[in-house]
This record gives sequence, structure tokens and C-alpha cells, in this order.
Amino acid sequence: MKKGFVYILTNKPKGVLYVGVTSDIENRIGIHSLNKNNSFVAKYKLYKLVHLEEFSSIEEAVRREKQIKNWHRNWKINLIETNNPKWDNLLLDSETSSK
Repeated sequence: MKKGFVYILTNKPKGVLYVGVTSDIENRIGIHSLNKNNSFVAKYKLYKLVHLEEFSSIEEAVRREKQIKNWHRNWKINLIETNNPKWDNLLLDSETSSK
């Protein structure tokens, strides 16, 4: 069974938010970074990973993504700030700590 990840991207603290789901977070963030066309992520320059949840299956992750997408904006901000109060880029932090 494939793991799943729910993630939130932004361009700055309390900026535009994008909620997504994937089975390969590093690859998905890389695709977002390379995709410079008219996508929502490219349009608003949402390349900062500020929230990440891991699930044992992609199905669980999809359910969670749908739940979060239905939340009010303030709830999403509270979710981010609970574990990442400085709105650090989590992907950069994990890459730095693994070197």
C-alpha cells in the first residue's frame, strides 16, 4: 500500500494557500517548482511547503485533503501555526537536516 501525504504550500506567511495530496512529496514539490505555466501554484508562486501530514495510505490522505479544503481559511492558518509557527519551508529544513 502506498503512503500518502497532504501538504500546504504558500508564497509567504498568511499568504495564498494551496492544499494538495501526493504519494511522493519531494517529486510533487519538484513538479510544482518546474511547472511555470498558468497553474494556480505558478500563478501565485506557491513554492514554500509549510504543512505536511503523512498517512499510511493514499486513500486516507485524499480524505484528509478533502476535509482541509473544506475548512475556513483561519482553520488552515491555525493548523499550520500549530506545528510551524514561523512558517518555515519544511522541505528545505528536511533537506538541510539530512545533509
